[in-house]
Amino acid sequence: MNDLNKRFWEIDVLRGLAILMMVTYHLVFDLTYFGVFPFNVSSGVWWWFARLTAFIFLFLVGISLTLSYSRAELMGQKQEKKNIFPKYLKRGGKIFFLGLLVTLATWIFIPGDFIVFGVLHFIGIAIILEYPFLNKKYLNLVLGIIFIITGFILAQFTVTYPWLLWLGLKPAGFITVDYFPLIPWLGVVSLGLFAGKILYHDYKRRFHLIDLSQNPFTRMFSFLGQHSLLIYLLHQPLLIMILYFMGVLDLGNLFHFINA
Repeated sequence: MNDLNKRFWEIDVLRGLAILMMVTYHLVFDLTYFGVFPFNVSSGVWWWFARLTAFIFLFLVGISLTLSYSRAELMGQKQEKKNIFPKYLKRGGKIFFLGLLVTLATWIFIPGDFIVFGVLHFIGIAIILEYPFLNKKYLNLVLGIIFIITGFILAQFTVTYPWLLWLGLKPAGFITVDYFPLIPWLGVVSLGLFAGKILYHDYKRRFHLIDLSQNPFTRMFSFLGQHSLLIYLLHQPLLIMILYFMGVLDLGNLFHFINA
C-alpha cells in the first residue's frame, strides 16, 4: 500500500527553487520600477528568466493536482465526482480570493499598473477548470500544446475592450505588473497534469531518484516550496522594506510612483 501521507521532496525542492527565482526577479523588477537601477526586464535575459520561473511553478501546479487527485482516489474519497469536486472548488476559490486582495492592494498603491488577472487569479481558476481533466493523460498533452499555441496567436491581437483580459485578449496600451491569462498558461498546467500522470501514477514515483531529502540544501528548498503561497503574499512588502532600510529606496521616491 502507498504511504499516502508522504511528500515527494523533489516537487517541494523544485517549487522552492521557483519561489527563490521569483523573489530574485521581483527584486530586480523593483529596482527597475522604482528607478534605482535600470535593469532591462521587458526583454532579454530577465524576460526569459521570468517566463522560465512561471513555467516551472505552473508546471508543478499541474503535477501537484495530479498527486492530490491520485491520493484522494486511493483514500476512497472519489465515489462520485460530486463528492470530491467541492474540495477543488474551495481551494481554487480561496486562491482566487487572495488574488482579489492582491488586486485591491495594487490598485491602492500602484493604480496605474495594478494587477487585474495575476498568477493567483490564474491558479485559482485553473484548479477549478482542470478538475475534469485530472484523471486524463494524453488528452492533457494535446490540450497543453493547443493552449500554448493559441496563446501565441492571441498575443498578436489587441481589442478595444478589457473584458477578455482573463482569456488572453488585451486592449492596446494595457499595462500591469503581473498578468497570467488562461491562454496560454493553462497549457503549462495541462502539461504538468500529463507529466504527473506519467511520473507519479497512483501516487508512486515511477522513476529512480537518489534520496537527497535529508540534505541541508534540499531541506531548505523544500521548506520554501512548502510555504510558497505565504512567501508569495509577503515577499514584495518585505523586499520594499529591506530596500528602504538599506538606504537603496527612498520613501519619497516610492510615494512619487504611488501618486503618479
